Amino acid sequence: MPKTGTFVDDLYSMNLTDPSTFVRPDMEDFWRRVRAEQPVYLHPATDHGPAFWVVSRHADVLTVLQDPEHFSSRSGNMLSSLHKPGGDPAAGINLALTDAPRHNAMRTILLKAFSPRTRKVVTDKLQQRVDHLLGGAVGTGVFDFAERVADVVPMGTIGDLLGFPQEDHKYLLDLSREALSTDEEGRSEEDFWLSRNELLVYCQEIIEARREDPQDDLISAMATCEINGVPMTDDEVVVNCYGFILAGDHTSRLAMVGALLAFSQHPEQWQALKEGRVPLAGAVEEILRWTTPSMHMGRTATADVTLGGRQIRRGDHVILWNTSANRDEAVFQDPQRFDLARTPNKHVSFGSGPHFCFGSFLGRAEITAVLKSLCAGVERIELAGDPKPLYSTFLRGYSSLPVSLTPDGPAAG
Repeated sequence: MPKTGTFVDDLYSMNLTDPSTFVRPDMEDFWRRVRAEQPVYLHPATDHGPAFWVVSRHADVLTVLQDPEHFSSRSGNMLSSLHKPGGDPAAGINLALTDAPRHNAMRTILLKAFSPRTRKVVTDKLQQRVDHLLGGAVGTGVFDFAERVADVVPMGTIGDLLGFPQEDHKYLLDLSREALSTDEEGRSEEDFWLSRNELLVYCQEIIEARREDPQDDLISAMATCEINGVPMTDDEVVVNCYGFILAGDHTSRLAMVGALLAFSQHPEQWQALKEGRVPLAGAVEEILRWTTPSMHMGRTATADVTLGGRQIRRGDHVILWNTSANRDEAVFQDPQRFDLARTPNKHVSFGSGPHFCFGSFLGRAEITAVLKSLCAGVERIELAGDPKPLYSTFLRGYSSLPVSLTPDGPAAG
């Protein structure tokens, strides 16, 4: 951040529609000052789209998330989709892009399909998959944890839940990453569009097969269900499959990678977890707060409303920055400290209100499975190279993390 001029000058020079902004080393300082001095401000229009409101404090983020009457998700729930002419093309179809009452009806039906029996089958496979992946990596020297473990686990889990063949999981992972973020600068909007369309076409083919021969999976449940007496259309099922793939992959994958990096940087926290001095469930919540993989959520004002002392007009875009809210000093004591024993821990990494993340259970289960496997067989976690940050305005984390994991027992000595 520039050292000269007023903070307002600095603030308006910070382009939050530019992915390169989020790899700057001073972003935590920026958000701290925003929370303190301009907690709700109007970001100027850019080449990417019109002006939008920046909401940085935890309390204001919750206010918006818990008020769907005045802040709608229908037009889009992230900057890139809200900046599209006409909003997100999945508006009113994707579960995350619907408002009540349709949102409530869709969510109720999908939750029924996501039964305890289905959850158990998926989570049993999950722990086996994690143990196998980590078991083959511990004690083998330097390897890329992001590529070898974190890339595989979430897509395998969401693939099992939806009913995708195992052999297609890697292909789907690549498409989902290309559809939402990139590791490199210079990718065009056409590149993103092509990846999204290829993913949608793949889902369409699976749906057609499930309509003919339903299986015990979430795609079959959507393809054969009715909402208010009307069957879901192919477009609705396709778009929701796409949404589940993206949501089910990115949060837990990036949280796992961030956790390993944090453990390498804070070995005392790793030892506290391994020795059972902090609860596993609490550790998962701190990892979610600390990493905050989805940096923001978007809403559109449905009426004139006051938020944080600012007058927001009907139709304005309101962007809620989780990455700032999860570091809010008014809510989290010493928020810049990675503390697995932190309690309470009311982070907003999964959102809040009626759009609270549908797959939060799976996300927590995936992180838990990785922590269990690490605690069972790893003595030390060491960073073995520079992590490679994502290039995105939405996702926060690393696409590559070289580490070495020293096993327990005599081999550790």
